Amino acid sequence: MFPAQPLSAKGVSRRAAITAGAATVASLGIGTAAASPAAAQDRALSGKPRPTIVLVHGAFADASSWSPVIERLQDRGHQVLAPANPLRGLHHDAAHIAAVLESVEGPVVLAGHSYGGAVITQAAARIPGVRALVYVAAFMPDAGEVLGELSARFPGSQLAPALTQVASPAPDGSPGLDLYIRTDRFHQVFAQDVPRDTARTLAAVQRPLSATAFGDQATTAAWRALPSWTLIATEDHGIPPELQRFQARRAGSHTVEVPSSHLPLQSFPHAVTSLIRSAADAVRR
Repeated sequence: MFPAQPLSAKGVSRRAAITAGAATVASLGIGTAAASPAAAQDRALSGKPRPTIVLVHGAFADASSWSPVIERLQDRGHQVLAPANPLRGLHHDAAHIAAVLESVEGPVVLAGHSYGGAVITQAAARIPGVRALVYVAAFMPDAGEVLGELSARFPGSQLAPALTQVASPAPDGSPGLDLYIRTDRFHQVFAQDVPRDTARTLAAVQRPLSATAFGDQATTAAWRALPSWTLIATEDHGIPPELQRFQARRAGSHTVEVPSSHLPLQSFPHAVTSLIRSAADAVRR
C-alpha cells in the first residue's frame, strides 16, 4: 500500500471524474464480471463454493516461480495461496504444507510442481479438505517409493550431473548437504524454453534442496484416493517425460501434454492455469 497523500484540487477533480465514470458504467449495466464467460460459468457452478487453490513449488525455486499462474488465476477470481516449501526433506516438507492446509477453510485444490508433487502426495492424505490434486511436471510417488530410485527408472534426466553440493546443517543441527543447480547449467537443464535473462535470474535466486529428499521414502499416496490432473512437460530435462506419463497412467490422472521444459509455470502458464481451473470446476460439480 502507498501512504495516504492529501488530495489537491486537481486530485479531487480527478476522483470526481472517476466516480462519475463508474456511475455511468453501472447505469449502463456494463461490467467485466457480467460480460465474462468465466462469470457465467461460475454462476452455473454456484451451488458449491469455489475451492481455494494452493500451489506448492518444487526444488531449486521458490513460490514466485508460480507468479504467471497466480496472476491468471486471480484474474479469474480464484483465491490462491502459494506457501513456502522448506525443501528440507519429504517428511518435514509434507508436515509443513499439511499445517498450511489445515488453516484453510473450505475445499482445496492442491497443485505441486516438480518435487512439490511428492510433497502434496504426502501432505494431502492427512487433510480432508483437499478435493483434487494437480501435478505439473512433477513427481507422484507411491507409498514405499524413494524419489531417487523413481527418477532413475526412466532415462533422460540431466539433473544429477548439473548439481553442486554445499555443506549445510540439517533441521536437527546434524551435518547435511544442500543441492543447487549450477548456474551455468540452469537454463539447459531446468528452463531451456524460458528467456535466458529470466533463467539467469531464477538461477541466482534458487533455493536449495536438502540431499535427504532423494532418499526419503514416501509413506502414503493421496492420488490413490483423490482425483488428479497432470501436466506432462514433453521436453523436460529434469524429470523424464516417460516417468511423468507412467505416474499419470497409474494414478488415472486427467492428462495434458505441452512441449515444455521443466518449468511450464513460466513457459506455458496458460496451459497450467487451464488445467488447475479444470480441477477446480470438477470439485464444484
